[in-house]
Amino acid sequence: MEQEQLARCVDAAVRWLLDDQDPQGFWVGRLQSNSCMEAEWVLAMHIMGVKDDPKYEGVVRAILNEQREDGSWEVYYQAPTGDINTTVEAYAALRAAGLDRDSEPLARARQWILANGGLSGIRVFTRYWLALIGEWPWEHTPALPPEIIFLPTWTPFNLYRFASWARATMLPLAILTARRPVRPLPADRRLDELFPRGRDEFDYRLPRKKGAMSWERFFLCADRALNRYVNAPWQPLREHAIARCREWIISHQDADGAWGGIQPPWIYSLMALHAEGYAHHHPVLAAGLNGFNLHWSYERDGGIYLQPSESPIWDTVLALLALLDCGMPEGSMAAAERAVRYLLRKQVLVGGDWQVFVPDVEPGGWAFEFENDKYPDVDDTAVAVIVLLRLEPLMADTELRRQMRRAVERAIPWMLAMQNPCGGWAAFDRDNTGRFLTLIPFADFGELLDPPSVDVTAHVVEALGLYGRRLDDPVVARACRYIRDEQEEDGPWFGRWGVNYIYGTAAVLPALAAVGEDMGADWVLRAARWLVGRQNEDGGWGESCGSYMDDRLRGRGPSTASQTGWALMALCAVDSNEFDQAIRRGLEYLRKSQRPDGTWDEPWYTGTGFPGYGVGERINLGRAAEEIDQGRELSRGFMLNYNLYRHYFPLMAMGRATQG
Repeated sequence: MEQEQLARCVDAAVRWLLDDQDPQGFWVGRLQSNSCMEAEWVLAMHIMGVKDDPKYEGVVRAILNEQREDGSWEVYYQAPTGDINTTVEAYAALRAAGLDRDSEPLARARQWILANGGLSGIRVFTRYWLALIGEWPWEHTPALPPEIIFLPTWTPFNLYRFASWARATMLPLAILTARRPVRPLPADRRLDELFPRGRDEFDYRLPRKKGAMSWERFFLCADRALNRYVNAPWQPLREHAIARCREWIISHQDADGAWGGIQPPWIYSLMALHAEGYAHHHPVLAAGLNGFNLHWSYERDGGIYLQPSESPIWDTVLALLALLDCGMPEGSMAAAERAVRYLLRKQVLVGGDWQVFVPDVEPGGWAFEFENDKYPDVDDTAVAVIVLLRLEPLMADTELRRQMRRAVERAIPWMLAMQNPCGGWAAFDRDNTGRFLTLIPFADFGELLDPPSVDVTAHVVEALGLYGRRLDDPVVARACRYIRDEQEEDGPWFGRWGVNYIYGTAAVLPALAAVGEDMGADWVLRAARWLVGRQNEDGGWGESCGSYMDDRLRGRGPSTASQTGWALMALCAVDSNEFDQAIRRGLEYLRKSQRPDGTWDEPWYTGTGFPGYGVGERINLGRAAEEIDQGRELSRGFMLNYNLYRHYFPLMAMGRATQG
């Protein structure tokens, strides 16, 4: 591709990005997930008796919009099959909303559910939802004792041993599983049709684990005892425990009414407090109910969709990085100054849950969302440091430069304190690696742990490189050893927070270059050659979400703008002319697929919430796939479409290619 053509592509993309900035200074794209978000909201409105939700009819339409031709609902775009959990929750929500069981959408959904194992294969969370509406016996759901809040930090089941998102979800669920509230569906809307042999013939029990002496079997037995305890006449400390759980929940509510900046703890906290007698007009509940009417919902195709989270900090720092990689084109400095001032206002300078195990450092990170002071994360903080360090010398305002430097000097010690003993960094916590916790019956969804990941670690390493630290620095040396130890035999790196090996590899190679690694070393070139070997015929790169469960899909999938951008960023970091042709072909793909308005289309999901492994890190798929009962549909996973990934990552790649 001629440089002139590439420059025109960059100019168009920069104009689009500048036009997309919010007047307050941030960028934020829609965050798409799956129909559980909408289905659970509809069910929650029924459970809480909310009659005047202004979004209700639109949310129901959104659920109907996403039904597949085969009658199911899926976890991610063009998944090979539907997901039993999403489909059952969508079905229950539509019945709660008044759709007739014999309506065409529900007839198709029911046929798919019954043909795919019926209700016997649904996850724990879906069982909780059915119990709340009177369609599942509470005694056949995992008990989550609220007394967990009393366990000291040295115990393996201490609340803070679980990942941040898990603990924020567990406490409201502990109240619900202790109180066992039920708001039955009306008689004409019950789900009898999903029990074709009758409810009395259905086996509600949790799946039995292999091995009479296994830990899984032990925890199943313990769960039965805890379920019996719910109805015991003597329950010492239970009411005190529930009161403490309520206090914890209320103290953790975000300023915008959410909890933890994500949907699950938010919706469970609302239901738990309602079960405890909090009225809809109580300030805590009112703020929580209204939060979804603010910037958390959006309209599309006649429906109202609910985001699982929001990404203004993440989108803003990556948009700034794209402008920097393009040499700060004309008109971008004013936008950058607005964005920097926004970021400085959003630095988290108050304590959070991370302090339980990292008490001796001052706060200084950034969160992912608009409002989430309890859970700053290392990934956002690292990229914020990168852009502040690169932008600081470009700012004309001396006082602003001083504030930027002070923000960086607050962030660096916090990041360093969050390093794990292995040398890597996790997203929200340190030493959050207790695999023992994943054996409890509650743990059949997503991830309960937040162990170190290569992609987060690479972003920290890149930030430290810009800060002036190199391979001879002990912190950087430990991190780079961790990264090298995690490399796959054929070259790439696993991606925890993005899909998948393309994402992990794209994070690592620029980070290694930033700290002075030999970018012509054999192990570095092996990663680059792996990427070239995965390039599609059209010149782009793509990787299916299914690669989290099928090694044959590593680096394989329809070309996307974001994943092509990642691959190009990785190749541009390598010190070799060997990859020039692959880079040219990738850039040509981006040119040809760019829309006239300067951006790209991308329906595919390239962001990762949970791979669904339970342990939060890569696993041996050959050995573990059967044990976790998940295929390429990712029934335990949670995948995301960041709607700005399609824009700023291709722009970064084009900028790095043109700027040299």
